[in-house]
Amino acid sequence: MAELACLTNRAGGAKEVLPALEYLVHTTATAPLDLSSLAGVSGKDLVLIDATRDLSKAQAITRTLHAAGESSQILVIIPEAGLAGLQPDWGASDFVLPTAGPAEVEARIRLLVQRPETTEPDATIRVGELVVDPVSYQVRLRGRPLDLTYKEFELLRFLASRPGRVSTRSQLLQEVWGYDFFGGTRTVDVHVRRLRAKLGAEYESMIATVRGVGYKLLPADQARAEREAGPDEPEGGPEGGRARML
Repeated sequence: MAELACLTNRAGGAKEVLPALEYLVHTTATAPLDLSSLAGVSGKDLVLIDATRDLSKAQAITRTLHAAGESSQILVIIPEAGLAGLQPDWGASDFVLPTAGPAEVEARIRLLVQRPETTEPDATIRVGELVVDPVSYQVRLRGRPLDLTYKEFELLRFLASRPGRVSTRSQLLQEVWGYDFFGGTRTVDVHVRRLRAKLGAEYESMIATVRGVGYKLLPADQARAEREAGPDEPEGGPEGGRARML
C-alpha cells in the first residue's frame, strides 16, 4: 500500500478527479492545487497533480516539485485534450487520463512506487564555459544563467551534445521541432539568431555558421580563432546576403 498525495481544487478531492482511486487500497491525502501545498507532500510515495482544469497551474506546480529534488514520483492526471501541452520539461514521472480504470491506475502507481533507485550518470553537457543541464533545463555561461525558451534550450542542447560537429538546418528541424513541423528551415536561422543574442557579443561566435551546410557549436576560444581565420556564410543561409552575425 502506497502513501499518495493529490493536489486538486475539486470539492470531491482525489476520488473526484481520478474516480478509480475509490477502488484501490492506497491512502490518499488531498491538498489544494497550490504551491503552498508542496511542503506537505514531502515523504509521500507518489504525488498526483490535477491538470484537468487548470493546465498552466498544474504545469508550474509540477515543475516546481520536480526542481525541488523531492524523491516522490509525480503522476499528472490530464484529459486527452490536454496531452498536447504535456512536455518533458514539466518533470512528471508519468501521466494518466482521469477516465482510466482501477487496473490501469493500480499498475501505473505500482510501477512508479516500486521503480528501482539508480544512480544516474551526470547528464550535464559542458562546452568550454557553457554548461547545459538537460535534467533541470538550465543553461549557464561562465556561471551566468541564460533565460531560454523551450525550443531555444533544445536547439542549444542538441548542438552542445555534438560540439564541433556540423548539423544541417534540416537535421536541426527534425531533431528539435519534430517530423510533424511544417515550417521551413528559416525557423532554425531565427532561433540561432536569438541564441546568439542571449549568449552575448563576446560568446555569440560559439554558434558558428558553416557555409552551405548549417551550424556547429564550439568552445569560445576555438570559435573566436575560427572566426578570425575568415568569414563564413551569411546568417540567413546562402541566399541571405546579410552579415553573418545579426
